[in-house]
Amino acid sequence: MPTVQANGIDVYYEVQGEGEPLVLIPYLAADQACYAFQVAEYAKHFTCFTVDLRGAGLSGKPEGAYTTELLADDVAAFMQAAGVDRAHVSGLSLGAATGMWLAAKHPERVTSLSLHSAWDRTDPFLRAVVETWRTMAQGLGSVTDMAIQGIFPWCFTPELYAARPEYIDSLADFVRGRPMPPVDAFLRQSQAVLDHDAREVLGAIRAPTLITFGQHDAVTSTRFAGPLTAAIPGADLVVFENCAHAPIYEDVEGFNQRTLAFLHQHSG
Repeated sequence: MPTVQANGIDVYYEVQGEGEPLVLIPYLAADQACYAFQVAEYAKHFTCFTVDLRGAGLSGKPEGAYTTELLADDVAAFMQAAGVDRAHVSGLSLGAATGMWLAAKHPERVTSLSLHSAWDRTDPFLRAVVETWRTMAQGLGSVTDMAIQGIFPWCFTPELYAARPEYIDSLADFVRGRPMPPVDAFLRQSQAVLDHDAREVLGAIRAPTLITFGQHDAVTSTRFAGPLTAAIPGADLVVFENCAHAPIYEDVEGFNQRTLAFLHQHSG
């Protein structure tokens, strides 16, 4: 169980595979295992460093204000402590918000940048959705139950719920088996989502960048595609059809194929 001291906290991570380093940053409330379906394939080509963010998994959960900029500084410090000078960086949702700050503030660390289900700044609709999750977490007293009852319906299409209920159940069981954060840590991490605004630094990103969305994502919909692609020089845009907020689970094969192609394009 490797843990390093980075930016004043314990950061838990796991390493799998061989090849150029690839750092995978989790989404809200999730631990590093959230990329299990990707690491199974990515590790055939890259050395995958999956990391638990501040406030989640087995990493430290100190009090105080969390921001996406702070989370990015944590990841940069983790890379230094783990001996990873430079890596491909990939993140979904909160992981993407963290990744864009990492690439803007620590460009020497980022070989390529993959931003999935990303947004440049939190708008009123996204704020309303996240506030409901915060209310649910406090009312239920459980981040696990909130994630399954509150976040899942935003992550998957109605068609997936109808066609593969057993798959949804298996993902729920997966969440129940992971080290989910206590409510207070979730509130600090979700505040970073509410406060996210990277508009002033996006233009500083120089790494080759892939931006992806699910066609039916309402939380971070393609309404954010224009602002992101306009701000990040030369960014590629991919939209996964028949997916909502989590193409990493809804179209595993398609997601892995397209994202690996981008990673290979900017390797070596």
